[in-house]
Amino acid sequence: MSEKNRDGKRAAREQLKIDREKQQAAEKRKRALIVGGAVVAVLAIAAVIGVVVANSGNDDSSTASGPVVAPKGANGKDNLAIPVGASDAPSTLTVWEDFRCPACGQFENTYRDTIHELENSGQIKVEYHLATLIDGNMGGSGSLRAANAAACAQTAGKFPAYHDVLYENQPEETDDAFSSNSKLIELAGKVDGLDTASFKSCVNDGTHDSWVKKSNTAFQNSGYTGTPTVLLNGDAVFPKKGDETITPANLKKWVAEANKGKKAGTVSPSPSSTG
Repeated sequence: MSEKNRDGKRAAREQLKIDREKQQAAEKRKRALIVGGAVVAVLAIAAVIGVVVANSGNDDSSTASGPVVAPKGANGKDNLAIPVGASDAPSTLTVWEDFRCPACGQFENTYRDTIHELENSGQIKVEYHLATLIDGNMGGSGSLRAANAAACAQTAGKFPAYHDVLYENQPEETDDAFSSNSKLIELAGKVDGLDTASFKSCVNDGTHDSWVKKSNTAFQNSGYTGTPTVLLNGDAVFPKKGDETITPANLKKWVAEANKGKKAGTVSPSPSSTG
């Protein structure tokens, strides 16, 4: 083989080697770009998931929109409490609750008669504060819708009876039945004189939605950890008061101890009744 041919083949092999190295380098850069893009995509997805997880326990309804319209007779700080019972009762039972909350339903259905007995004898007044935690945790809007309807019932002078009807007909936690205004209006038919045009309008218009949202924000800022939160003259009594577990008998005993030497409040007939 001539020297010229050998040089030509050597040059061809070297060029082939150079071309192969260039191709390998290009493929390496391509793989790097693909991997890099995948990492960016994963990080982006993780960021989105992080935002979703971070917000999963928050109730979107806590951001108030529209004017805050408190129901008639609401009192306390920012008019966020719905009072039931004699205003001059010697003791106050404060209840933070959510109409979709199963534990709230159990508390209300267990202690309803005891609480009404103490109210009706002027021993306590109850201040109800409404929250929407289950909407935030489970999704849906039943907590908000039911709380707005209860506030509408308060404006109509029918809160105690409608409050009880809601808990007596509370759906399962995962069933957002209270998100239906028509369902809430249907339940109003169980309270004498509540199923009126003004009540229906209040429910359908969400008249007190922003008030409910403000109440829920107050709960989130309160330091309380869940519903129901029940306080007797500012001291927690649910599920225990000190070392004693709450029972109907113990609740009566605690109220009697708190009221010792004090005059019972002036009780006026309740305008609310169930039908």
